[in-house]
Amino acid sequence: MSAKASGKQIKAGKKPIPGKIILPVAVFAVAAVISAIVASFIIGGDDPVNVSAAIALPSPAAAFDMPPPLASSAPPGQDTAEPPPAKPQATAPARELARTPEPAPSLPEEPLASPPPQLASLPTGPAALPPDSDLDLIERTPQGFLPKVAPDGREPWQVYARPFAADDPRPRVAVVFTSLGLSSAATEAAIQGLPGAVTLAFQPYADNLQHWIQLARAAGHEVLLNLPMEPVDYPSSDPGPQALFTALTPEQNLARLDWSLSRVTGYVGVTSFMGSRFTTSRDAMLPVIQTLKDRGLLLLDSRASARSVATKLATELNVPRAINDRFLDTGEVTRVSIDARLAEAERIALEVGTSVVIGQPYPVTIERVRAWAQGLEERGIALAPLSAVVNLQEDR
Repeated sequence: MSAKASGKQIKAGKKPIPGKIILPVAVFAVAAVISAIVASFIIGGDDPVNVSAAIALPSPAAAFDMPPPLASSAPPGQDTAEPPPAKPQATAPARELARTPEPAPSLPEEPLASPPPQLASLPTGPAALPPDSDLDLIERTPQGFLPKVAPDGREPWQVYARPFAADDPRPRVAVVFTSLGLSSAATEAAIQGLPGAVTLAFQPYADNLQHWIQLARAAGHEVLLNLPMEPVDYPSSDPGPQALFTALTPEQNLARLDWSLSRVTGYVGVTSFMGSRFTTSRDAMLPVIQTLKDRGLLLLDSRASARSVATKLATELNVPRAINDRFLDTGEVTRVSIDARLAEAERIALEVGTSVVIGQPYPVTIERVRAWAQGLEERGIALAPLSAVVNLQEDR
């Protein structure tokens, strides 16, 4: 058989693939690879929030080998008597009011570990406050780690307080920025841009909450925890899935209270978030104030309602308390309006010795408070942490 014939037989045994078929297949394969790459970017994203969530520092619960509490989203809407609302994130249906939060998984029985290791990496200096995880002030419960009075009688509101000279004779103004933790940019601006004597209040719904608290304390700020409560216009304003409601039983509200208190350590006390209805009910508020007393925490009555009973109950139960005199950025939020309310705070302090104001982390509010604080020394007024003005105001 000739070579030519042999070649014909080989070609006959295996048909060649036409070029017009190979080209579409190759194009399809390349397109599939490109689609997979694009999809990975879309799913993963390059949002700094996703990146920070992936590399977030462990919470105290993680350092203690306990599963961290589940994060929830909260709509930071405000009462009509409170600062202007941020964009709502969720609305809890009314039927959920009777639901008691599910307890956290059972806690391990081994002894508590040492304080979270990430504290060593935080900035330190004369203004930095001590670490926020004193184990003598932490109680292990099914709900999580809760604040408690230490065996030697030390209370969290005193141990975690920013130092202030008790014999300072100057009139005192305490400034509290509230609803922090939900916006990374706003929270960082408040922590880094405000004087250390300004007190910062954080939402329990915030992600990476313990990390924010550590950063705030490292910058010298005393810390509060926002306590979501029922407003008069619920559900138009929604305080979130773990809020306290007058329609719930005391046991249900206390379970929700424990959920909020167990989200973080290192705070001196609480202040209401919304709450214009809840804070007017003596029956609803009494178990809450009693819990604050038992756990050694202070109360800032935000005065979401002029009929709030929070201050009077705190006085009756001997709970350290302070009272909000002005919201800095309610209604009109301008340089002129904020400056005017800061001037009112000075006037009140000069008249009665103490005043308290509450603001939100709007850029203009942060800028005006920072500028206002620079001239306080010359005017003979002290910018004080909230713990330095407790029990100095008359009941109302």
